[in-house]
Amino acid sequence: MAPGRAVHVAGLEVRFGERRALHGVDLDVPAGQFVGLAGPNGSGKTTLLRTLLGFVEPSAGVVELFGDPVAALPIRARARRVAWVPQSEVLRDDVPLLDYVLYGRYSLHGALDRDTAVDREVAGRALSEVGLLDRATDGIAGISGGERQRAVLARALAQETPLLLLDEPTTHLDIGHQIDLLARVRRLCEERGVTVIAALHDLNLAARFADRVVVLSRGLRVADGTPGAVLSEQLLARVWGVDAELGIDPGSGLPYLVPRRLVTEAPRALGDLTGGPVHVVGGGGAGAPAMRALVDAGFRVTAGALHLLDTDAETADALGVVAAVEGPFAPLGEPVRVRHRLLLAEARAIVIAPFPVGPSNLANLEDVRPFVHAVPTFLIAPRPGFELDFAGGAARQAREELKSMGAREVASAADAVAAVAAALAPAGRPAAPALPAER
Repeated sequence: MAPGRAVHVAGLEVRFGERRALHGVDLDVPAGQFVGLAGPNGSGKTTLLRTLLGFVEPSAGVVELFGDPVAALPIRARARRVAWVPQSEVLRDDVPLLDYVLYGRYSLHGALDRDTAVDREVAGRALSEVGLLDRATDGIAGISGGERQRAVLARALAQETPLLLLDEPTTHLDIGHQIDLLARVRRLCEERGVTVIAALHDLNLAARFADRVVVLSRGLRVADGTPGAVLSEQLLARVWGVDAELGIDPGSGLPYLVPRRLVTEAPRALGDLTGGPVHVVGGGGAGAPAMRALVDAGFRVTAGALHLLDTDAETADALGVVAAVEGPFAPLGEPVRVRHRLLLAEARAIVIAPFPVGPSNLANLEDVRPFVHAVPTFLIAPRPGFELDFAGGAARQAREELKSMGAREVASAADAVAAVAAALAPAGRPAAPALPAER
């Protein structure tokens, strides 16, 4: 057990009858870290949290809290280590808020012990921390849903545990109270060293408050890293089935996603697809055949850098292919090139279409260079007599350099798909792609 590790999960599998809710999940969370747990409905977020609590028995794997197996901890000992904020709960009695928050102190006493002055002080402080101290004598059943959710958080705070698990804690809150609640939870990490794992539907809130974002899809862990490393247009498209635009908040430097439209009615988990992502470098319609052939073969595909209104950009949009896109006819600017390099960094194979290259898009070939040694790269040969170089020889030289670095020339889009399949086949069914460590 590594020092300072709050949660250790290895090879976790959970089944409900024939249905496998979690499989092969690994997760290590250092003490004091705020982890945002994201994923579509049914992805396994609540199941993972309930397994950490010991409410669900795993079919296989290791689950530890602060070095001890969860299953070996008595309920009272478990309650001294981890506090729980569920999505909702059925109220049994209309007790005053202060008494409700005092429930969080029960694990610290014997069954017949009475509340102490310290207990009431801690409960009052917890109510103050969630902004409900002035409602301490009001009945829990008579307050709003948002206030009730804050009261549940106060009860969890009163437990004074080193680990806090929250399942969609912002569900019943308006945007102001969502930010307020998560800011309070964030301060627990920073000021008290509390470890937090919070299931959150809103990726932008996760990026704003979490140190790390872990994404589940159909029981698989498909992404794990800092918000800047995890949040991407590709992730939202492939896991949630939503086309989105990625932006960077100039004030905080944090990423955010602006959803635009639904890509598919039934998004597939990253692990359910044949392989990839495969990145297609193209333009002027030259990349369209490769994109279509790769998508038809079941590969996850990205593209770039393309120009808005270009045939390849329109093809990418129609196929749900995530692309780095520049304005019409403009030279590729640095923000688009950064996005293009991020897509290249995610790729498990690269296909370079026989696209016309001029000064405005020569950067596409330059951006590929750092990845050729590590990633299988295939250049589709141009048709005989078809001129590609409109950059004074620089494009021809760039293609030759890529070949000298290991890129292999193929005759057609169909040949490129076959070559990609052969290159990825030795590793078996590819796992979910590793996202870049930093933006």
